Amino acid sequence: KKMTLEEKIGQLSQCAGGFATGPDNTQLSRTTDISRGLLGSMLNVSGAAETRKYQEAAMKSRLKIPLLFGLDVIHGFRTGFPLPLAEAASFDLEAIKMGARCSAREAAAAGLHWTFAPMVDISWDARWGRVMEGAGEDPYYGAKVAAARVRGLQGDDLSADSTILACIKHFALYGAAEAGRDYNTVDMSRQRMFNDYMLPYQAGVEAGAGSVMASFNEVEGVPATANRWLMTDVLRGAWGFNGFVVTDFTGISEMIEHGIGDLQTVSARAINAGVDMDMVSEGFAGTLKKSIEEGKVSVETVNTACRRILEAKYKLGLFDNPYKYCDLKRPARDIFTKEHRAVARRIAGESFVLLKNGQLSPGSSPLLPLSPTGTIAVIGPLANTRSNMPGTWSVAAVLDKSPSLVEGLTEWVGNQAKILYAKGSNLISDAAYEERATLFGRSLNRDNRTDKQLLDEALKIASQSDVIIAALGESSEMSGESSSRTNLDLPDVQHTLLEALLITGKP
Repeated sequence: KKMTLEEKIGQLSQCAGGFATGPDNTQLSRTTDISRGLLGSMLNVSGAAETRKYQEAAMKSRLKIPLLFGLDVIHGFRTGFPLPLAEAASFDLEAIKMGARCSAREAAAAGLHWTFAPMVDISWDARWGRVMEGAGEDPYYGAKVAAARVRGLQGDDLSADSTILACIKHFALYGAAEAGRDYNTVDMSRQRMFNDYMLPYQAGVEAGAGSVMASFNEVEGVPATANRWLMTDVLRGAWGFNGFVVTDFTGISEMIEHGIGDLQTVSARAINAGVDMDMVSEGFAGTLKKSIEEGKVSVETVNTACRRILEAKYKLGLFDNPYKYCDLKRPARDIFTKEHRAVARRIAGESFVLLKNGQLSPGSSPLLPLSPTGTIAVIGPLANTRSNMPGTWSVAAVLDKSPSLVEGLTEWVGNQAKILYAKGSNLISDAAYEERATLFGRSLNRDNRTDKQLLDEALKIASQSDVIIAALGESSEMSGESSSRTNLDLPDVQHTLLEALLITGKP
């Protein structure tokens, strides 16, 4: 009741700082609005000192309403955990919950209140690039994993200084895009919807998730971000969700391309559908006041959305202490700890999937566990790259700190065995494709020798070895958001390399 209309709309607005996790960060320097009480949240700002700087600005505003800071903490913060799909392959719900618990503790120590995770989308098309962020294709198991991750992130008490707000995404049916193409159309009956896709979202809500993210895709011909049946009838009415709904990055402004109206129209449709926070589109901040004046949005609708966001800030304890996540001593104590690395190592071990354990020769012991003796050849474009080890969506990882496979094996064998290395091939024959598949400083340092020269070197190394470890597959950004593959085969030159290595007869 104390707030002006502009201040209420400000709470519904989120701007980005730091680095980009979406198509455009250029128009988002709205920091001058913070001290005027016209901004509610920021994403992609982390570090206790950095978030404190913006929170201090918020405390200069008329009503001293604290900011909410969010970041994509998908599989660990500084301590890297296995990709969510790999973690799910452990079938160990307690371990999955513990991974989320460690991630929350580190994120909170870095000044963050909120993560845009877990992603609980079900996908039956493995070509879909974001399949690695979920728990696979089974809705029952996906629901179990969703609940475990929410409980790990939020704990039993959101006001504790080691918990952060979870966000169930992407609501809804984001993983059901036609042909496995990210952002593509989704069209299905409601019977299939609820039998095959909806259960993990519902389980996340029932586990107490404080927020939900709208998906980019259309559902029954209406973009999810403007879909009242989804956001109000199902989410709040049928499932009793009482948190707040945020869009995905520019989710409101992107609806213009769906042909359902200009920025004012799509912004009004979003808030009337039940969306509470606009992630960086500037649609709410720029048009809601006009829509209220024209009778297209009611003040009560804005009040409801604003109240939901304020409630989240109260639950996190930010009104009691806006700086509770800004302790400059916590990062050294709580981030990248020995305890967290031990947990991550254990979960990684449980997440490996052994398809076959062959024998070196008839009657001999299985090949694995590998003996650190003799000469071991490590061959492949992913054998000696540090930056690809953390995997996609590792936005807080220090990319040059993770030892490569060659480095790790060299340390492991010590003086007991000899490690030989050859690249063998580039990631893929298409140089432009490789550049797109190694974004964000994850270059594989493409080798300009011919395919034959690379292969010949690999075969020479292989001939000197007792056993070959082939490091093949996808780079960390080869599939992911907006990167869907037409098929899941090994890339061309890697396939040729593998065939040649098999012909050597080496195990």
